[in-house]
Amino acid sequence: MVDDETVVSTAAEAAEDVIFSRYRRSEIDDYDVTVSFEEGVLEIDVYVDGPGDDDQLAEDAALAARGAVDRLFN
Repeated sequence: MVDDETVVSTAAEAAEDVIFSRYRRSEIDDYDVTVSFEEGVLEIDVYVDGPGDDDQLAEDAALAARGAVDRLFN
C-alpha cells in the first residue's frame, strides 16, 4: 500500500521535472504545483508563468504527475 504523502510527493516531483526539463529555473517567472490525494482521489493543479506556451506546459506537467502516480500503483 502506498501512503498519501508518497503519492503527493511523487506527483509534485514529476510535474516539476517536466517544467524544469524544458526551461531553466531562471526562465520561469512563477510556478505552482498543487497536489492532493484524499480518499483515493488525486487532484493536480499546475500553474506556470514562463517564456513559452504556459497552458501546454502546465497540462504536460499534470499529465506526467498522473502518470507517475499510476506507476506507483502498478
